[in-house]
Amino acid sequence: MRLYLTALKPTDSVADGFLPAARALGCDITILTDRPEHYRDAGAEVLACDVRDARAVIDVVAHHHPPAAIFSNSDHIQAETALAAAYFDLPGKDWRACAAAKNKALTRRRLAEAGVETVRSVRLAPGDPVPGDVPLPAVVKPREGVASEDVVLAGDARELAEAVRAIRARRPGEALVVEEYLDGPLHTLETLGDGRTLQVLGGFRTTLGPLPYFVEERLDWEPPPGADHVLAALRALGVGFGACHTEYAMTSGGPRIIEVNYRVIGDHCDFLMADLLGIPLFERILGVHLGAGLAPEPGVARGHGTALSLVAERSGTVVAAPGTVAPSGPGPVRIWHRPLRAVGDRIDLSHTNRDYLGVVRAIGPDRASVDEALAAFGARSPWVVG
Repeated sequence: MRLYLTALKPTDSVADGFLPAARALGCDITILTDRPEHYRDAGAEVLACDVRDARAVIDVVAHHHPPAAIFSNSDHIQAETALAAAYFDLPGKDWRACAAAKNKALTRRRLAEAGVETVRSVRLAPGDPVPGDVPLPAVVKPREGVASEDVVLAGDARELAEAVRAIRARRPGEALVVEEYLDGPLHTLETLGDGRTLQVLGGFRTTLGPLPYFVEERLDWEPPPGADHVLAALRALGVGFGACHTEYAMTSGGPRIIEVNYRVIGDHCDFLMADLLGIPLFERILGVHLGAGLAPEPGVARGHGTALSLVAERSGTVVAAPGTVAPSGPGPVRIWHRPLRAVGDRIDLSHTNRDYLGVVRAIGPDRASVDEALAAFGARSPWVVG
C-alpha cells in the first residue's frame, strides 16, 4: 500500500516518527515536497510537487501509484492535503475544519457562532487601521502563524500600534489578529480521532519565557483541566480525525482556546508522549489515515514526563554544546537530549521557538526526580553562547 506524505521543511517528527512508522506498517512511501533536495537521505521515494496547491498534489498522485493514504504533519498544508485525500475517497480530515483551525480569525468566529466561547478578537487585513476599541492588554499575532513567531503582548495603545507596524514590516501582505490577552495557566489537550470517536491521549502544562513574547520553555505532562470545554470547541470546528494539538488557557472565566493545531504536538513532545504512554503513537496516527480505526485504549501514562527546551539567552555564536543523548542502562529517570544547533552556529535572538538550542525530555517516577535529573544534566552539559 502506498502512503503519500506531503511535506515542506524536514522535521524530526517526520524523519524519526512518521517515516519509521510507515515502514513498520508495511507502506511504500512517496514524499511529495516543494524542496526535494532536503529529503535525499529520507530513505523514501521523493517527488517534487507544489504541495501548497491541492490541484498539484492530486495531479501528481493521479499519474503515479494508487494511494492508500495521503497524509501531512505540516501546519501549513493540512487543508490542501485533506482536499487531495477527499478527491481519491481516502480517509482524511475535513478540509473546512483544517482551514478553520489554521486561520485564527476563523477559529474565533466558529467558536463564537457555536456558542462555545467568545474571545474579543479583531482581524486586521493588510492596510487596515489599528482599531481603537481593542481590549488591553492585547495579543498581536499573524492570522496563520506558527512557532510563536511575531506573537507579542501589547500593554497599551502605543505598544499595540508599534507591534502591528513592526510585524507588518516583516510580513507585508499578511493578515493579523489582535485579541484580548487570555491570562491564566496554559495547558494543551492531545487527541486522536478516526472520524467517529475522539480519544483524549492526555495533556501538558506549558511554561512560557518572559513576556511580552510567548516562547514555550517547558511542558510537563499533567491531567488536562477543562477538557470537556476543549472537546466541545473541537466538535464545533469539525476536528475529529487524526492527531490534534490544542492550546488553551484556564482563565478566571474558564478555559479559553488559544489555538488549534490540527497535527500532532511537536518540539519532541510527540516522542515524549509516545514513550510516556507506552504506545506506537506515530503508527496509530498513520493507522487511522489508512482506515484501520483507533486502538481500543489510548494508553496510560506511568510516571512524570517533561520536555525542556534549552533557549538561547543572548545573540552570539555557539561555542560549546552537548551532543545527542539517549537513555542507557537502568535508572529511575530516562533522559534524552536532541541538539538543534551546533558549535559555530550563529544565534540571532528572535523571541520564538527558533531560539531553541536543544530539547531535553525526561521520564521518571515523579516530578521531583525528573526536576533533579534535568538540573544535573544542565550542570554537566551546558550550552554556551559567546
